[in-house]
Amino acid sequence: MLQVNKSSSDINRDYAEVDGSPAQTLASYLDIVRRQFPTIVAIVSACVILALLYLFTAAPRYTSTASMVIDTRKVQLFGQQSILGDLAVDSATVETQVEILKSENISLTVIRDLHLIDDPEFVGSGGGLLGSVIDFVSELLLNGQSPSEYELTRKALERFEKNETVKRIGLTYVMAIGFTSKDPQKAAKIANAIADAYIVDSLEAKFQATKRASVWLQDRIKELRTQASSAQRAVVDFKIANNIVDSGGRLMNEQQLAEVNSQLVMAHASTAEAKARLDRLNDIFKQEIPDANVADALKNETIVKLRAQYVDMASKESIWSGKYGHDHLAAVNLRNQMAEIKRNITAELKRIQESYKSEYDIAMTREESIKSSLANAVSESQLTNQAQVQLRELESNAQSYQAMYDNFLQRYMESVQQQSFPITEARVISAATQPLKKSSPKTLIILAGALFGGILLSFGAAVARELTDKVFRTTSQVEEQLGANCIAILPALGGTAPSGLTGRLPKPKSDPQANLLRYVVDNPLSRFAEAVRSLKVAVDLNSIVREKRVLAVTSTLPNEGKSTLSTNLAQLMAHSGAKVILVDADLRNPSLSRALRPDANIGLVDLVAQKVRLEDAVSVDPQTGLAVLPAGATSKLLHTNEILASKAMHAVVNLLRSQYDYVVIDMPPMAPVVDVRVTSPFVDSYVFVVEWGKTKTDVVRHNLRNSPEIQDKLLGVVLNKADTKALARYESYHGRYYYQKYYARYGYVE
Repeated sequence: MLQVNKSSSDINRDYAEVDGSPAQTLASYLDIVRRQFPTIVAIVSACVILALLYLFTAAPRYTSTASMVIDTRKVQLFGQQSILGDLAVDSATVETQVEILKSENISLTVIRDLHLIDDPEFVGSGGGLLGSVIDFVSELLLNGQSPSEYELTRKALERFEKNETVKRIGLTYVMAIGFTSKDPQKAAKIANAIADAYIVDSLEAKFQATKRASVWLQDRIKELRTQASSAQRAVVDFKIANNIVDSGGRLMNEQQLAEVNSQLVMAHASTAEAKARLDRLNDIFKQEIPDANVADALKNETIVKLRAQYVDMASKESIWSGKYGHDHLAAVNLRNQMAEIKRNITAELKRIQESYKSEYDIAMTREESIKSSLANAVSESQLTNQAQVQLRELESNAQSYQAMYDNFLQRYMESVQQQSFPITEARVISAATQPLKKSSPKTLIILAGALFGGILLSFGAAVARELTDKVFRTTSQVEEQLGANCIAILPALGGTAPSGLTGRLPKPKSDPQANLLRYVVDNPLSRFAEAVRSLKVAVDLNSIVREKRVLAVTSTLPNEGKSTLSTNLAQLMAHSGAKVILVDADLRNPSLSRALRPDANIGLVDLVAQKVRLEDAVSVDPQTGLAVLPAGATSKLLHTNEILASKAMHAVVNLLRSQYDYVVIDMPPMAPVVDVRVTSPFVDSYVFVVEWGKTKTDVVRHNLRNSPEIQDKLLGVVLNKADTKALARYESYHGRYYYQKYYARYGYVE
C-alpha cells in the first residue's frame, strides 16, 4: 500500500538533523556533476578558450642558463694565507653568493654594460594589451614628460630582476644563472654577462679590501716602527742609567760575582792547604829526626841530606859504641856530629815553618780580601737585579713591538703581492648558449593547467550552486526537507498545446489560460497528464483508508500553479467517469472563478450564506461533466477565514460530500493568508503545490511547521512547473526520455 501521509514530527525536524546526513559518497558527487553539467562545461570551456587566447597572443620567451661553481680549493701563488683570512665555503656561504648574484649591484652593472636602458624590452611596454594600457596611463600621469635616466634605470632594473633566476643546484656548490628574454641571443648574452659581472665584482671587492688593508698596514707599520724604536732606546737608556753592561750575553756584575766567588773558593782552598802544611810541620817539630816519609813530603834537599848523614852517623855510632864502648872518643864525636846535624835540621824546619806561616798568613789575607770583594759584588748584584726586573719589562716591550713590526711588515709585503694577483673562488663551468626552444608559454602545461583549473573551478562553482540552491528540484529533497511524499513532478506548460498533439484531440480554445486549465483533457497522453494521473492514484489509495474524498489543493506562495493543478485534477477525475465538483475557496483572489466562470454572480459565498441553492450556483462542463462551484461575490469580504471556519461552510462541504465522488477545493496560498488552516476540520487530505526550482525550502518548512493540522492530513507534495531538460540532470527517471520512447509509437513526441 502506498504511504501518503507522514507524521508532523518528520517535518518539524531541525535543520541540523537534516544537514547531519551521512557523508556524501562518490555517487553523490557524480550526481552534482550531472546536475551542474552545463555549468561545468561552460566554465571549463571558458578556461580552455582563455588559455588558447593566451597561447595565441603571448609572445614566446626564451631562457638561457649559465652554471657557476664556488671552488673550495685555494689557489696559493706564494704559499701564503690571504691577508683578509680564508672563510670556509659551506652551505651558508653558497646561499650568500646566490643573494649577491641577485643584488642590485650586479644587475645595475649588467644594465650599464649592455645599455639595457635603451632596449624597449626593458623600458618599453610590457607587451600585450595590458602593457599598452599601463604605458598609456603612465604617459597620462607624466603629462607627456620624458622619464629621467634614473626612472629608466629603475624600470629596467625591475624588468631585469623579474626575468632573472639564480638558484643553487641541490646541495652542491654550483649555481645556475638564468635569464628569460624574447630574444634567445639576448638571453644567453645577459646570462653570461651576469656571471662575468659577479666574477669582476668579486675580484674588485677583494682588490679594494686588500688595498684598504694595505693602506691601514702602512699606517700601522709606521706606528709600530716608532714604538719599537722608542722601546729599544728606553732599554739602552735604562742600562746606562743603572750601569748595566752586557758581555757575551751576560751582565758584567753577574760575571764579576761569578769570578769573585770562584776566586774565593780557590783562596779558601789555598788557605786550607797552607794551614795543613803548617800544622804538619808543627807535628814534625815534635820528632827529633823527621822520618823518611816526612822528609820526602817536605821535598827539601837539605833536610834529606842532613837526615841521610844523621842516619849514617847514627849507624856508625851504634857500631862503634858496641865495639869500642859508649864513651869512646870516636863514638862521642859521632854523637856530637849527630847533634849538630839535628840542630841544622831543626833550623831548616824553623825556616820552612816560617815560610809556611807566611804563606798561611798571605792566604788568609787574600781570602779575607776576596770575601770583602764578594760582599761588594753581591750588594751590587742585588741592586742590579732590582733594576733588571724593570729592564726585562722594557726588553719584553721592545721585543713585542719589534715582532709586531716584523709581522705587519711581512703581511704588507703579502698584500702588495696579492694586489698584483687577484684570485676569486668562483668560475664559470658552463657558459649560457642560445636556446633552441621557447621556455614560455608552455603549451601543454598551460592547456593542462587551464583544463585542471577549469575542472576545479567548475566543480567548486557546482558545489557552491548546490549549497546555495535552497529550492526543491528532486523528490528526495522533498522527502528529506519536509518529511512528506513527493507525489508527482509536473512539467512546465506553455500557453498552447504542443503541436505534436494537434489533429488527434479537439482544437484548443483561443484563451491560453483555458488551454492550461484543460490540458489533461486536450493532451491526455502528455507527461503532464501522466503526472496528474499519479496524483489521482495517490488520492484513490488514500481513499481506501479514508472513505471521504474531500481534497484541498494549496501552496506556500501565489502563482505556484495550485489552481491549474486543482482544475486539471478535477478535469481528469471527471473525464474518467467520476462525479467531481471543483470548488474555488480562494475568497481573497478567486482567479479560478475568473478563468472558468467570469460571468458568475453567485457561488460559494452565497451558498454558505444560504442565499441560493447548490443547483443554482454550480455549472457543469459539457465535455467532461465536471461541476464547478465559483467563489461568488467576494470583493466586499473582510474576514474570509471566518466564513471558511463557519458551521455553514461545514454543512456545505458535507452536502458536496454526499452528492459527489470527489470534492476538489482550490485553496488560497498559506503564506499570505491564514484561510487554509481553518479548513482542516472538513478537509480529508491536502495536496501541497511547490514551484520547482523557485520556492525556497525554508519558506515551505516554516509554513508547514506552523500548521500542524495541515501536516496531519497532508497527502503529499507536487512539484510544479519543472524544466524537463534540467530535471533529467537531477532525476533521470523524471526526464523526458522515457515518455518520448514510450509514446514514440503514436507518431508524436512531447
